[in-house]
Amino acid sequence: MIDIKDLRADPDKYRNAAKAKQFDPKLIDDLLKIDGKRIELIKKVEDLRAKRNQVAKKKGDKGREEGREIKEVLVKLEPELKTVEIEYKNALNKLPYPPAEDVKIGKDESENEVIKKWGKPKKFSFKPKDHLELGEALDIIDVKRASKVSGPRFGYLKGDAVKLEFALINFAFEFLIKEGFIPIVPPVLIKKDMMAAMGYLEHGGEDEMYVLEKDNLVLVGTSEQTIGTMHAGEILKGDELPKRYVGFSTCFRREAGSYGKDTKGIFRVHQFDKVEMFSFTKQEESDKEHEYLLSLEEKIFQLLEIPYQVLKMCSGDLGLPFSRKYDLEAWFPVQGRYREVTSTSNANDFQSRRLNTRYQDKEEIKYIHMLNGTALSIGRPIIAIMENYQQKDGSIKIPKVLQKWFGEKTIKSQS
Repeated sequence: MIDIKDLRADPDKYRNAAKAKQFDPKLIDDLLKIDGKRIELIKKVEDLRAKRNQVAKKKGDKGREEGREIKEVLVKLEPELKTVEIEYKNALNKLPYPPAEDVKIGKDESENEVIKKWGKPKKFSFKPKDHLELGEALDIIDVKRASKVSGPRFGYLKGDAVKLEFALINFAFEFLIKEGFIPIVPPVLIKKDMMAAMGYLEHGGEDEMYVLEKDNLVLVGTSEQTIGTMHAGEILKGDELPKRYVGFSTCFRREAGSYGKDTKGIFRVHQFDKVEMFSFTKQEESDKEHEYLLSLEEKIFQLLEIPYQVLKMCSGDLGLPFSRKYDLEAWFPVQGRYREVTSTSNANDFQSRRLNTRYQDKEEIKYIHMLNGTALSIGRPIIAIMENYQQKDGSIKIPKVLQKWFGEKTIKSQS
């Protein structure tokens, strides 16, 4: 949610921000029109209520007549104000948060910037296999039976693939708990109004989600959605910030806009497990916190010894809530390119205003800043490990950092 006082003072700032994010700047003009009508109605209603209170002190028929006339007007104006308040809130919620000053103005993902690379892609002495071919040969991935049971874009992990997933989870949790993150397993169902408060339902966002209309609940697409909302309506103490959580949950996405894209194997699926970082910070510390979350994502893939590159999103690829976003893309040798495996985003006070999550800063109460970052979105790191660590005989080496949880150094070939 946007600070309406700031928007009234400088509407061009928000028109330019909307353009930069590929939203219609007319959204700002529509809001200002509704806001003007709302302010006018509020003043009329408040003046009439004040007058009614004065009239109530008068005695006799004249006072009763004036009171009845005021009541008749209020009976018409109060429902009108209520309708306008709903229109105002809906219009306000559609406005995108302005990009940070250091974000490049660009149209879409084609204009994102590679700002860093780490590691060198491995050169194989043999023709490498993709994760599905490896997984079926090792009997650790089964998408055929999953399709039979659940439909396309589902998969069974079996045997050593399951051990690898839990090794990754244990590794990420140990690493982040040492960094001071509070471990949490959040709900995977969220009230629709809470999901809306996180800024994910506007502009077609609901098409990506599994919505349970009967129960007014939504299956989470990422655990940040139920971690970010847990302090709704609260005032946190400034001296306990930043408050950092690391959560594990299963996540669900329709992948509505990806028909025919990445359908092979478990790269783009409807259900996956995820380890997510979330941080609540003071306003002046959120940019520093954003860089910190990115550094943790990088450290995780450095410890896994998987080459990667970091992308900084241009304005047109930021989405509604975020001022800045980074993607970390790991190297996938069979595809011969880098693919997204994690991201980290700064929502500033966009979500906290909707959720009314604040903090006490000396004598002042301020809206908190909220940030998220993927530690491991489990399916894709498994693929990256399988493809980068595969051997000529079809076996897969286990990264050193995972071996204590996996229990072995290799996933052995079945041949």
